[in-house]
Amino acid sequence: MAGSPSGGRPAVRVAGGILVTRVLGYVRERVFAYYFGNSAAADAFRAALRIPNAIRNLLGEGTLSASFIPVYAALNEREDKETARALAGAVLGLLVLASGTLAVLGIALAPTITTIVAAGFDPARRGLTTTLVRILFPMTGLMVVSAWCLGILNTHRRFFLPYAAPALWNIAGITALVAAGTWLARPDLPFDAQMHRLALALAWGTVAGSVLQIAVQLPGCWVLLKGIALRFSTAPEGVRDVLGAWTPLVLGAGVAQISGLVDTFLGSFTGKGGLSSLGYAQLVQVLPISLFGVSVAAASLPELARDAVAATPNDQLRARIAVGFRRIVFFIVPSSFAFTALGPVIIGALFQTGRFDADDTALVGGVLAAYGIGLLGQATVKLFASGFYALRDTRTPVRIAVFSLVVSSLLAWGFMRWLGPAGIALGSSLGGTLNVVLNLRHLDRRIGTVLGRPDWRAVGATVLAASVAAATGVGTASLTAGIGPVLRAVLALGIFGVTYLALTLMLKHPDAARVWTPLD
Repeated sequence: MAGSPSGGRPAVRVAGGILVTRVLGYVRERVFAYYFGNSAAADAFRAALRIPNAIRNLLGEGTLSASFIPVYAALNEREDKETARALAGAVLGLLVLASGTLAVLGIALAPTITTIVAAGFDPARRGLTTTLVRILFPMTGLMVVSAWCLGILNTHRRFFLPYAAPALWNIAGITALVAAGTWLARPDLPFDAQMHRLALALAWGTVAGSVLQIAVQLPGCWVLLKGIALRFSTAPEGVRDVLGAWTPLVLGAGVAQISGLVDTFLGSFTGKGGLSSLGYAQLVQVLPISLFGVSVAAASLPELARDAVAATPNDQLRARIAVGFRRIVFFIVPSSFAFTALGPVIIGALFQTGRFDADDTALVGGVLAAYGIGLLGQATVKLFASGFYALRDTRTPVRIAVFSLVVSSLLAWGFMRWLGPAGIALGSSLGGTLNVVLNLRHLDRRIGTVLGRPDWRAVGATVLAASVAAATGVGTASLTAGIGPVLRAVLALGIFGVTYLALTLMLKHPDAARVWTPLD
């Protein structure tokens, strides 16, 4: 078997690129919080960004990687690379055509889309959201091209750049917002007029960032492919295989995007700041998911695809997935406990500035705590789904996702009535947990039991260590309640982290010692 079962070194490079992006993403959100707080304009921007992002995610990274990489990787193993090059050019052409058409339709139908998705908004928020949707929709085509670049670069084991490139998207947004806050949001203007100008500037900066994100990746793709043979055709070998696998994946991603749009729809009925509070919490939630879940899944998919055609495919698939799961759990379980136990402490340190006050901290902290409950499911589902993708089975994860969406939406609607935005997050968490449980059960039936007793013992050790660490963190936060939010969070999370690492080392968790060394 080529490489280690874990795909550790690629995972580190993926995580490194994601870390750069997420750090700058946090800076972007900190600036966003300073200028917008939990205002009506913040709600409008969150809703407007969600709508075109749905199309980007339908045609982009998640679906494209799972359908394109296995086929392209197989063709690229041939001595003659021309077939792989033709496939890459044809897929890019079809992506540009599809995303461009949808972007035009989105701009034309922006008022209708906004009315449906953000039905709970008042007329002023709905009008601003419609304007922002029209500005942001062209971004979808640009980001889909970026996803194609990621597929090419990952197949050729170039992992850092495609995951670090979105940092430029964040930098452009930060620059636009600071510039607008300095020169456009004049104090003599009414508050709503200032917020309107800031939102428009951020939207245009976001589109510019999408252009920059592509610009740094295309040269590498050009070199690897020895030129990009752009074609609008399904004739090249492998294109129909990609489309055949892609169709159920788009349906599956559609389920995920519908889930996000349902959250947006429900959030629009929770009052001013409700939808924005979901956005702030989701930014923090996705950091450990991206660093430790997406990184392992992304690095594993090309290797899983190769394992699936090996002499003993089931054994190799089980080994790679099991090690990937154990490594994700080692980092995600403590993150889950930290979010659930210390949500307001974390949010206060990250966002309490400018127009984002203590009341906003309490609201968003509760939402983050609810998201923490389902963090493990959200972080591991892509890894188990990748096992099906490697076997060219893209339908089973879709069926599971559809069922989980129905359950999640019903729970979110029910909990929202009592818990507000936190109820929406709790419903999402429980639905995500159900999703991963069902994926694992079906994968066990397909290739044999994936997680053995040693894997579950490792899970038990992480849960025990994280629960004790959470207790120490909560105690520290209680004793330091009178100090500033940043120092309080540093102390509470520092004690939490030291306790967790010490206990996992004491319990001889197989991944604890690896924290100090690069992954193999």
